[in-house]
Amino acid sequence: MDEAKNIRPGEELPVDSLERYLEAALPGFQSILAIRQFPGGFSNLTYLIETNLGALVLRRPPFGTEVKTAHDMGREFRVLSSLKPVYGKVPKPLLFCDDPGVLGASFYLMEQVEGLILRNRPPKDQDLSPLVMKGLSEAFIDHLADLHRLDIDAAGLGALGKPEGYIARQVDGWIERYYRAETEPIEAMNLLADWLRANRVPDETPTLLHNDYKYDNLVLDPENPTRIRAVLDWEMCTIGDPRMDLGLSLAYWIEPQEVNPLAASIGNLTWLPGNLNRKGLLERYAAQKGGIGLEHMLFFYVFGLFKIGGIVQQIYYRYQQGYTKDPRFAPLIEAVRWFGARGRKALDQGGV
Repeated sequence: MDEAKNIRPGEELPVDSLERYLEAALPGFQSILAIRQFPGGFSNLTYLIETNLGALVLRRPPFGTEVKTAHDMGREFRVLSSLKPVYGKVPKPLLFCDDPGVLGASFYLMEQVEGLILRNRPPKDQDLSPLVMKGLSEAFIDHLADLHRLDIDAAGLGALGKPEGYIARQVDGWIERYYRAETEPIEAMNLLADWLRANRVPDETPTLLHNDYKYDNLVLDPENPTRIRAVLDWEMCTIGDPRMDLGLSLAYWIEPQEVNPLAASIGNLTWLPGNLNRKGLLERYAAQKGGIGLEHMLFFYVFGLFKIGGIVQQIYYRYQQGYTKDPRFAPLIEAVRWFGARGRKALDQGGV
């Protein structure tokens, strides 16, 4: 089970201010009994708020961030509110607050979905046999295909993004963000940026995109880890080419021959025996999404690797600037290099 722990230094919440807000906004609320923090994740901060009404989950942006569009709490709350009636696998959103006087930034509260979240280490006393991991990897890719079939207009999400020109905007935007947060030159990342600019592909029919779909954003049934209870972290959800979503998931997917201490520390458990490999994921997805042009998947895979490298670079930049003291961030520059090297290898080999 994913357990909240002690709050990291410098990321504490002002309890008195939060209590005053909840007294006015949440019927029946009386007091906060405890606040703890979920230790996983590298982006938005997530807290468990124990109250007289039960457990609530609070999400707020990281301290010191300058990328407002990636940490728009109001947008994430609206996405959850629109998805909940048509897509059951999201937590129920409860309250959104845009008054910075409460916590110093906007935030929202949602119900807790209890379950198993697979992070970078196999949990104790949990069956993750090859049979279980095979079933989970199949459910993982099947669920992504289901998500891409969701009727975005019926969900009221048609205006969430601007699908025309989405790929070009993403390529240009993430290259710009990477160089804005650059702390030292990384040759492989420079190579990927140049290649992506020179090898753009046209957009296909848009769908809803999660944009961060990976194992540690899934809440699983502990009794049957192949059953997905909820999908978390919708902060980058938008409308666009579904191959962008697929490519990013493949970029997160570490195969057994690629695992090393660094990869094991930052990655998901996709390298455990039984998991489908990236080729298997692509084939299974293609079987369910007939007609989608997967001949350009090298482009989307390389973009996914560059994007993850850019995200990690932004986090490392915040750490270098002293905005966070989270010790997990100190070696992240090596992760940027690693994702860049994977992209260069993919280009050399001509495939995912």
